[in-house]
Amino acid sequence: MRFTVARFANIFLALLLMSAFAASSAAKERVDVVSQRQPSEDKLIKSEVETAVSMLQAIFAKHQEGEMSLAAAKKLGADLLRELRYGSEGYFWADTTEGINVVLYGRKDVEGKNRIDAKDQNGTLFIREFLKTAKNGGGYVEYWFPKRGESVARPKRSYVLLFKPFGWIIGSGYYR
Repeated sequence: MRFTVARFANIFLALLLMSAFAASSAAKERVDVVSQRQPSEDKLIKSEVETAVSMLQAIFAKHQEGEMSLAAAKKLGADLLRELRYGSEGYFWADTTEGINVVLYGRKDVEGKNRIDAKDQNGTLFIREFLKTAKNGGGYVEYWFPKRGESVARPKRSYVLLFKPFGWIIGSGYYR
């Protein structure tokens, strides 16, 4: 079976539709009561990260079938992850297990740089927390981080998950 752009586009479209359905389902369940917001948002970001990881798994399968090199699979995965969105503000990022950023919503000034010692305003080494949490099966991390286009950090809660074949930690989050 040979890899074609059309075949991959069909796979990506199916995964994107699954993601949109998951986001739509989570949005319907959302109750705008402050005390119930966190569980709803937590469900959404976990579901979206799992969907992004399933997309990477589909790409890795193409590598395993001999349709592309591992380097090509990683490049394709990073390119798609960089552009993948959900809702009005949802995006993904990826860091290697060594703390080197792979994707951060197209921020070329960050991509390729080691962020292992990055601290938030409270001294939390959030990349190290991502790595520890993801390596232990995935989960939630709380830290402070500026929204895209802003310079002031705000409280953020993220879900992170290890994609072992690429050695990447995949994450997404929401501002509180």
